[in-house]
Amino acid sequence: MKRLKDTGKLLIIIFILIIIIIVILLKGKLEHEKYEDIEREDDIKLVKEEENIENTSCMVDIKGEVKNPGVYTTECSDNVSDIIRLAGGTTEQADTSITNLAKKITNEMVIIIYSKEEVKNSNIVDTVIKVVEGECVCPNIQNDGCINTEIEDTIDNKNKLININTASIEELQTIPGIGEARAKAIIEYRKKNGNFKTIEDIKNVSGIGNSLYEEIKIYIAT
Repeated sequence: MKRLKDTGKLLIIIFILIIIIIVILLKGKLEHEKYEDIEREDDIKLVKEEENIENTSCMVDIKGEVKNPGVYTTECSDNVSDIIRLAGGTTEQADTSITNLAKKITNEMVIIIYSKEEVKNSNIVDTVIKVVEGECVCPNIQNDGCINTEIEDTIDNKNKLININTASIEELQTIPGIGEARAKAIIEYRKKNGNFKTIEDIKNVSGIGNSLYEEIKIYIAT
């Protein structure tokens, strides 16, 4: 009988120990899962913070007539004039007449501030005020700071301008406003009077007056 009692006590002790071990294991598992959840939440929070930083910060490359050209990281809510200030402001040679200073910046934006000489030689300075409420075409292929970033190759590259002294009838007809009759008149004028000395001399051709000249002068060269 005593042996049975001792065996019963031993079984009870073993059972209690098993229960304690199970409780400890379950507690450890719950704490581990809780830690993983916290770690996962921290990772999600960190990713969101990084995304917010990326969404609010922009890198902008500013070149040309500024005192300190280079790449700047700033708030995406800034505009072109803010980037110019970051770059130390413009030089004395700068001409911002064709730059949209109020334009909001975007990530990886390229801004070029041209010199007075570059704007003057771009063949667009006389038409800046006249073209669709102040819009103009920048003399560079990529300049996100320009008033109008849709670049026309015929203006951007002087090598693509139509030389009115050598162009054929077909080439002359590629000039907006010049049809077959006017193209023939230009060639006839060349035969009688020799080459045009300046592009403004084209106004001497029959059918080409001041109004048409203002429209085509950005497409022609001598």
